[in-house]
Amino acid sequence: MIPVSVIILTKNEEKKIIDCLKGLKDFNEIIAIDDNSTDSTIEKIKSFDKTIKVIDKSLDGSFSEQRNFGLSKSKNEWVFFVDADEVVSKKLAEEIEKKISEKNIDGYLIRREDIFLGKKMKGGDVGNVWLTRLGKKSKGKWKGDVHEEWKIDGNISRLVNPIRHNSHKNLKAFIEKINFYSTLRARELKSKGITCSFLDIILYPKLKFINLYFIKMGFRDGLHGLVHAIFMSMYSFLVRGKLYQMNRNDK
Repeated sequence: MIPVSVIILTKNEEKKIIDCLKGLKDFNEIIAIDDNSTDSTIEKIKSFDKTIKVIDKSLDGSFSEQRNFGLSKSKNEWVFFVDADEVVSKKLAEEIEKKISEKNIDGYLIRREDIFLGKKMKGGDVGNVWLTRLGKKSKGKWKGDVHEEWKIDGNISRLVNPIRHNSHKNLKAFIEKINFYSTLRARELKSKGITCSFLDIILYPKLKFINLYFIKMGFRDGLHGLVHAIFMSMYSFLVRGKLYQMNRNDK
């Protein structure tokens, strides 16, 4: 067994959790931190493998706190964070087993291969994403309530094999996620004392679209790239709109 603790954050992931767990069977510890799931997520986890630890903990608006809680509960020094809608290949698991024995390395970046509405994306903000997902728990903590990052104080290297991200199978799920994340992001910006003007609400989405579709070449993904850029522009609009309203409500 690979001496690495896998941390999975879950909430109503009954449709995806089994595919996620299948790629993790060679790791010697799996911990699911569940945010009050109301579907059969927990039941499916336990039926798949009774040795998986399931811990109930409300998200309370901070993904970093949820992930850091997972760090505190892990038994191994090396920890691997996997989202419930991600799949780990056999090659990636084997590479991880090999790489954790390397000296003077404290963490690894892993490329995320994003599957959007059934299509592997090449451009936009998901076409070439590298995330710190594997590292030593003693070397750092997660920062940021939304779009959180694992800040590791040490040497970081990269793995060759990607992790597959089955992001959204339909637009309804994408819209729901955008609405949820935009609220958390607006609250995070407000807590930092950041404000925005009416002009920001108008300009940011337009600049976001230009950046994703043209500069980051989202057009390479055809209609999928166009849809993704439009919806992420909408996310930018919602973040600033909600932030603007939150600040007005304080006056």
